[in-house]
Amino acid sequence: MARSGKGLLHGTLDTLILRTVSEAPRHGYAIARWLEERTDEAIRVEEGSLYPALYRLEKQGLLRSEWGRSELDRRAKFYHLTENGRQRLAAETRAWSEFSEAVSRVLRPG
Repeated sequence: MARSGKGLLHGTLDTLILRTVSEAPRHGYAIARWLEERTDEAIRVEEGSLYPALYRLEKQGLLRSEWGRSELDRRAKFYHLTENGRQRLAAETRAWSEFSEAVSRVLRPG
């Protein structure tokens, strides 16, 4: 059964984070920058939202982290997608596609 739009909107940041690290491990700042660049700066994630989401996703077993060095040679925590995270991302992507298609049907003229 598809989730309601409210549930989808609430979980959107989590899904965007999972998508961001699905291609390669990234640290927090790199996650925020990737989202900004990918959306032509339409989506900006503040630290006060990003880091609690990262900790929550890690606690849920959807991400794992390890310390490494950033591109500026600073110590940073890099986040990796787990297998559970990959499955959740696939499910959330399907749910979002179904929801956005339903909204599009409503908004189409005629």
